[in-house]
Amino acid sequence: MESGCAGLHFTDRGFQAVDNVLEITNLSKSFHHVQAVSQLSLRLEPDSVVGFLGPNGAGKTTTMRMVCGYLIPDQGSVRICGHDVATQRREAQMRLGYLPEAPSGFDRLTVNEFLTFCGQARGLSRQPLRHAIDRTCQRVNLGEVLGRPLAELSKGWRQRAWLAQAILHEPEVLVLDEPTDGLDPNQKELVRALVREMKPGRTIVLSTHILEEAEELCDRAVVIDRGVIVEDAKIDRLVDPSGRLAARFRELTLGV
Repeated sequence: MESGCAGLHFTDRGFQAVDNVLEITNLSKSFHHVQAVSQLSLRLEPDSVVGFLGPNGAGKTTTMRMVCGYLIPDQGSVRICGHDVATQRREAQMRLGYLPEAPSGFDRLTVNEFLTFCGQARGLSRQPLRHAIDRTCQRVNLGEVLGRPLAELSKGWRQRAWLAQAILHEPEVLVLDEPTDGLDPNQKELVRALVREMKPGRTIVLSTHILEEAEELCDRAVVIDRGVIVEDAKIDRLVDPSGRLAARFRELTLGV
């Protein structure tokens, strides 16, 4: 799939100029009368890596699951390249790659079978699918475990397999929820290098508890606390003179 979706596109509103690749409007979600996300709105452009930051329980994963269509919001909408995630799910999903936090499932499938299934679900078949699997496995160094079931893989290998399915179809929007969690230093650097490589022409949303990761990779940071955006700014406006986010993050989320 060719990357980049800014421009003129046919959507459920007819032909529309699409400048914001990802548009989130007034998104809200509650669980048992607890407001997890409240009136969250965000516009993200191509060629950017946006850090989605916040303390535990802030609403980051809930927001990402709604963005990716895996959780229905109580209110609001999400558009990917102009396509509404709720009413144009297939069109939106074709342009989206998602790595969930602590992914699981498909344990009986080998890595090759898993990637084949994911590719077919996104419209790839035959030679293009084979090329996509070969290219992606080379990117994330998966070749040596292609024939092994997911159930037999270590956490690091499993994380790489799930990362591979997220980028297999060259999506315009890539949502990564704690992508380096549980990885060793070499594996973490591989993921970070991949984020840098995939940035041109794409919108990458990176949720991480590792502030140094956001400092290194992100152009912009969106900080969420108790389901509400409390800051949205370029990274260089948030870091201290030594290039660190920690002080501003504590101020925004703890008030100190």
